[in-house]
Amino acid sequence: MKCAGILIALLCATALSAPAQDASDSATQSKIIAMEGAWNQAYKSGDAKALDALLDNAIVLVNDDGSVQTKVEFLAGVKSSHPQAGQEQQVAPESFSVHVFGNTAIATGIFRAKGVEGGKAYSRRERFIDTWVEKGGRWVCVATDATPILH
Repeated sequence: MKCAGILIALLCATALSAPAQDASDSATQSKIIAMEGAWNQAYKSGDAKALDALLDNAIVLVNDDGSVQTKVEFLAGVKSSHPQAGQEQQVAPESFSVHVFGNTAIATGIFRAKGVEGGKAYSRRERFIDTWVEKGGRWVCVATDATPILH
């Protein structure tokens, strides 16, 4: 009888905590979506300072060509490749989702990028996965990967 009471208490506690977890996950999802938008905007405008705040110092960036960059290398590339007037890069998300696992969030989706690179115009679609972790009360991206969609 005592076990049945404990089991019922555990089930009730679990049922009561689920809505609180859903609300917390929803708030985190909204925060990550906003941060992904801030990342896109900062990248388009060449704002290395804003990117620096969003990215963890130990981030691993896997580019669409398979190369890997550190945060320092990525930010240096953003500064050196900032487009001239009229050559701004366009990044438009086509699909997006965020899954929350405690203090970790995984953002996945597809985006279309257009711009000029090395004097040549490009347009491509890519699938991405970004891993965000809450550290010291703030969310930072610790890993990102972009893979071209070839069809």
